Amino acid sequence: MTTADLITADLVDLGLDAADSRGATRALAQRLVDAGRVTDLDLFLEDVAAREEQMATGLEGGIGIPHCRSAAVTAPTLAFGRSAAGVDFGAPDGPATLIFLIAAPEGGGSDHLKVLAALARRLVRTEFKQHLLDAADPAAVADYIRQEVS
Repeated sequence: MTTADLITADLVDLGLDAADSRGATRALAQRLVDAGRVTDLDLFLEDVAAREEQMATGLEGGIGIPHCRSAAVTAPTLAFGRSAAGVDFGAPDGPATLIFLIAAPEGGGSDHLKVLAALARRLVRTEFKQHLLDAADPAAVADYIRQEVS
């Protein structure tokens, strides 16, 4: 996996408008389809939902990290959405405003776990989260995330 291709500006939604986690995941997943990173939206969403049923993907501090391996994924990818209203991903302290959708190919080994671990390390840093909350440009957000998780 090359971090240069992990996330691009078209995979960033700074005004994510969704009533629930399924809606948020669908909106970000549609960006993956549009970018050619996911070949079958319904299959991918089924795989994300199956993973979500195992354990909630909400983290304290307003973070949601839905993720899965799926046969519908063509390349390891990260999409990012920011929700002003917040979306419930099952975190004990409430809804997520920063949502990261991690998509890994079914046979992709542990690439998505490396991304997940790198993100988790960054998300404990207040300045990382604040930068994402304040950002106004999708391309700058994509660049920032790529630099941070590489």
